[in-house]
Amino acid sequence: MNNEKLENLLNLSLEATQREREKSEELEIGYEKNTNTWELIVKYSGDISHLEDLERGIIIEKLSNEYAIIRIPEDLIAEFVANPEIEFVEKPKNLYFSLVQGIRQSCVLPVRRSPYFLEGRDVITAIIDSGIDYFHPDFRNENGSTRILALWDQTLQPREGEKPPYEFRRGVEFDREDIDRALAAGSEAEGFQIVPSRDTSGHGTHVAGIAAGNGRASAGRYTGVAPESELLVVKLGYAGENAFPRTTELMTALDYVVQKALEYRKPAAINISIGNTYGGHSGTSLLETYIDDISNYGRNVICVGSGNEGAARGHAQGTLREGFSEEIQLAVAPYETTLSVQIWKNYTDDFDISVISPSGKRVGPLQQILGAQRFTLDGTEILLYYGEPSPYSPYQEIYISFLPVADYIDSGVWRFELIPHRIVQGNYNLWLPSQAVLSAGTGFLYPSEEITLTIPSTASRVITVSAYDAYSMQLADFSGRGYTRETNQIKPDLAAPGVNITSCAPGGGYVTASGTSMATPFVTGGAALLMQWGIIDGNDPFLYGEKLKAYLIKGARHIEAVTEYPNPEIG
Repeated sequence: MNNEKLENLLNLSLEATQREREKSEELEIGYEKNTNTWELIVKYSGDISHLEDLERGIIIEKLSNEYAIIRIPEDLIAEFVANPEIEFVEKPKNLYFSLVQGIRQSCVLPVRRSPYFLEGRDVITAIIDSGIDYFHPDFRNENGSTRILALWDQTLQPREGEKPPYEFRRGVEFDREDIDRALAAGSEAEGFQIVPSRDTSGHGTHVAGIAAGNGRASAGRYTGVAPESELLVVKLGYAGENAFPRTTELMTALDYVVQKALEYRKPAAINISIGNTYGGHSGTSLLETYIDDISNYGRNVICVGSGNEGAARGHAQGTLREGFSEEIQLAVAPYETTLSVQIWKNYTDDFDISVISPSGKRVGPLQQILGAQRFTLDGTEILLYYGEPSPYSPYQEIYISFLPVADYIDSGVWRFELIPHRIVQGNYNLWLPSQAVLSAGTGFLYPSEEITLTIPSTASRVITVSAYDAYSMQLADFSGRGYTRETNQIKPDLAAPGVNITSCAPGGGYVTASGTSMATPFVTGGAALLMQWGIIDGNDPFLYGEKLKAYLIKGARHIEAVTEYPNPEIG
């Protein structure tokens, strides 16, 4: 299939066979086999309400600013996108938690004292993550009541009397009164009968504790950055047996948080500690443009972790010259069930590709042709697709999927030979899937640590946060690095402590963890403090969005070991 209104990966997914989808990590995301339906991201113009057709299985979930999530049978996609209101469509991608002594190093303590007394009062701290242990004392007031304004659990099926928020079609929303009833039920088991939302991974609870824990369980020992802020929590959903939330769930969560903050008439600092590696890393996907658009609604600031791909060997780059071929080597560990490689290039550059297996067998040079190309090398099937620029991106993607003939793709060193024909700029970049889904031994033999930001930290209007070690005052080696590809936005914007951070854990205790997941809530909490000073205390009613980002960047300290600013490591 080759429809110009569909992103390249969606075109390939629709052209792929059922077996190819099932074998691939990326191609099946968004597809429901039992019903032969897709969940898709749509950018539209005008009104698309009349395109919803429940009898035919077309369900539309509108978001702000003419974005929508649709569920649609596969055989109706071409008919649906032919409508003039539909501008562009993308498939969802999986999101991965960026998980691998911060309060003092983050300069929070001075503003807690006279004359500022900043603790996040009357500011919302929104946590979009794996949920929260709402029983944890750090998220309760002195009288035992909850600090959570509302909790939307996207994973739950509504029981009688329960429903999703607003016009959304998934999950259950619980308000402050529901949570207080659960807390007063007598036991946690009885409380979970009322509000059956749990944080099974503990990631969201840990993140929330850093941003806004009040230290009630530990006499203030592990107090969060904004301990008086009110919490708004979204537990991201996931489809079927998939263990990871998707970009579609994140978009609905953001829409909900912004609507809720407008309803409460309060500023909101929003925390996103998740991301993925799929995309051009230029800030041009529908997810990234949606985040930039939604940041204009109300008084909010969105903080996103730069991800943990810095040392993951998942990125390679180079520059081609006419007359000189280049070879990229990729080590594949044993027992890898699937793998994909994205090659992003300038559309003006023309080059062919050869793929060489660990045994030395070769396919190619493969020229650019319309549609998917399929080959078999030893025990591995190769599915290759040359994409085209889209209305939202002038760049070209070449997508290569490795699928096992039996159970595993061939291990060893794979090679990609790039054979130039006409080169204008010559820059190329290759990305692998997130380290969260790869074996430890899989990665490029000559990787580049640059442009290892995860998406959506590449969105221009978010505060992108990398991680450093507050004890050694060094950049964390895992932290994703910038800048953005081709657009050269200075990302990350700043860094925060992200190594060995102690915070809340489900069950009422505390645990230590590392990652940009842990660095981001320091900035989110700091944003809440600034919003209290500016908006709530009346010192600057416009202290949100890009202005708040500028204040944080100006006030950030330099690490002594780093002499050049800005830089791709810490902004």
